[in-house]
Amino acid sequence: MAESQSSVMSSKPRSGSMSQASQSSQTAADFIKEQLSLEAEAREALPYQFDTCTRDLGPLRQSLYACLTCNPAPASAAQQYTPAAVCYSCSISCHGEHTLVELFNKRDFICDCGTSRIPDMTPCTLRPSAQTGRKGNVTGEEPARSNKYNQNFRNRFCGCGQDYDPHQEKGTMFQCLGLGSCEEGGCGEDWWHPECLVGFTREEYSNMIEKPEVEESNGTTDHMQIDKPGTEQAETKGHVAETARPGPTAIAAAVTNGNGADGNDIAADTVGEEGDDEPPLPPGFPDEDDFDHFICYKCVEANPWIKQYAGSPGFLPPIYHDKAITASQAALLASSHTKSDPKKRKASDEGEEPTTSNLEVPIPVKRQKSEDPSGTLSSIPEDKTSLPITMEEREISEVPKHVSLPPLPPTALTTPFSLFLKPDFRNHLCHCDSCYPKLKTHPQLLEEEDTYEPPVSDDGNEGVQSVGTGSILDRGEAAFNNMDRVRAIQGAMAYAHLKDKVSAFLKPFAESGQAVGAEDVKAYFEKLRGDAKGIQEAAGDAKASREDGDEGGTGGDGRREQSGY
Repeated sequence: MAESQSSVMSSKPRSGSMSQASQSSQTAADFIKEQLSLEAEAREALPYQFDTCTRDLGPLRQSLYACLTCNPAPASAAQQYTPAAVCYSCSISCHGEHTLVELFNKRDFICDCGTSRIPDMTPCTLRPSAQTGRKGNVTGEEPARSNKYNQNFRNRFCGCGQDYDPHQEKGTMFQCLGLGSCEEGGCGEDWWHPECLVGFTREEYSNMIEKPEVEESNGTTDHMQIDKPGTEQAETKGHVAETARPGPTAIAAAVTNGNGADGNDIAADTVGEEGDDEPPLPPGFPDEDDFDHFICYKCVEANPWIKQYAGSPGFLPPIYHDKAITASQAALLASSHTKSDPKKRKASDEGEEPTTSNLEVPIPVKRQKSEDPSGTLSSIPEDKTSLPITMEEREISEVPKHVSLPPLPPTALTTPFSLFLKPDFRNHLCHCDSCYPKLKTHPQLLEEEDTYEPPVSDDGNEGVQSVGTGSILDRGEAAFNNMDRVRAIQGAMAYAHLKDKVSAFLKPFAESGQAVGAEDVKAYFEKLRGDAKGIQEAAGDAKASREDGDEGGTGGDGRREQSGY
């Protein structure tokens, strides 16, 4: 109602109002609505409370942020560099104005904020100081020795080691499950580009899927090109018409043929804005729905005992770090699907009577009275799962799982590969006496990891808010509650006095539904600051003196109206 009234009333000029010159008029209801909307957006972007550092909680798998302002990446390998990362709360409360790199989740990490890894110019404001006992100004504490660092902390990711730019990066990156730190030969839970995992360089794969150049001729369409085959058919006035981005099968075929692959040679890009297109997965890379985790080739090489599970239940076949091998396998897989060519059943076949060859004999659920008991019982198959396990079956079940694993293909013995894990891979790992010690050093292989999340921020309607969380009103109330009694009483009395005056000023606007302009507020506070009558008289005298051209003010008191407050 307030919005509709405001739009209607604002179309009629108010006579004698100072707000006619205001270009940013806004009703109180609109202002409150806008403020609540901004606070809702802030809670959506930062959903968790950020008033407690996680350092006192010990090693956690948690979201981390590297501060490039406090710990800038080195310009060269010879330059001294100290990596560090801070928790979610410290990234906002202590490093909110800095340049941060989101590292996402890292396991067994303790926040570095307030330690010797962070410069003293940026103290931790959330932890109590050991010297003063008060909260804030914490610097120079001993950092955790158990923390492990990799290239991600200097904003470099993947085996290609490129700097990550969220505004330029396209496509999806995948985080390795991590079976070792960089010192141990692993990757330290690095993030990987799909093309880098299968052996392509970023430049090679970018050229393979690049968009075709669209020719324009003075803004007019060459209608003769419509009948031309290939990509030329798609050129119409600078727009690309209904063509598909090259898929993994087409790219794999081009690579296998040895002719190279280019987006202009394969197919035109899809219609749409340039930044909205998701690049396709490289040939040989599994579909995102086919796996739940993956272990990069670095971690596999650092833990060669995990190789034996490739291609077994719970694991996908090896994904080689060799573009030629991966592309050839993808092409063979695509050709096998084409040869099988499963056809749909004809509509005429739907009316055919079912035969005994395509139907199973139903198992009788309940014996009829007229049936022979011995014959009926003999026809029911035995449920071996409900019968007691014999000694022979027990001996078979006690055979270690790694003994029955399928042999690795010869290529896997000489070529590095990544291992992709299905959601149930933990159920298929061998827990025998020789295998379990290897699993025990990597708890993420035994059970799903718990990731720490800070408490969710309240919505501002319930509960007691702390300073630094909640809405502006809630933060003001929290600060008000922390004052001493005398100052709190004085502040409450001053607020109540001002509230009564402002309410009386806004009441006519609320009753008429008119917008309050900046000039209206300015004039009102001029009245509160001084003598309104004196200000008006001074303004009138100054105006009269200007009209008469008398700069000295012979008939007046010589005062001029001051602009502003």
